[in-house]
Amino acid sequence: QVQLVESGGGLVQAGGSLRLSCAASGRTFSNYAMGWFRQAPGKEREFAAAISWSGSSTYYADSVKGRFTISRDNVKNTVYLQMNSLKPEDTAVYYCAADYARGRGRDYVSATLNEYNYWGQGTQVTVSS
Repeated sequence: QVQLVESGGGLVQAGGSLRLSCAASGRTFSNYAMGWFRQAPGKEREFAAAISWSGSSTYYADSVKGRFTISRDNVKNTVYLQMNSLKPEDTAVYYCAADYARGRGRDYVSATLNEYNYWGQGTQVTVSS
């Protein structure tokens, strides 16, 4: 089992920034590629960003590319999502997720929700206009 706990959400004005953190425990963090997903009210959960277990590769949804940055610290067992130039349409509950990746190559990342084995409880991000 991997336990994931997100933090850092909140209310911010359009154009502002937030940094989300996701602390992992329970299994070897560096065995997992990590992803951030989000779910707005009345909508399906969607992919935002992902990072390989090694940190060598990242991948972003078009809607956040150039504004969001995913990173990880395999010593602190934490993955981050730096969100800049926030827009009202970024308002959602943000979830981090872990995808067991050993044997898939150091650059493996996935945008597919069903590939992820473990999920956090989510943190609310609200962007006001």
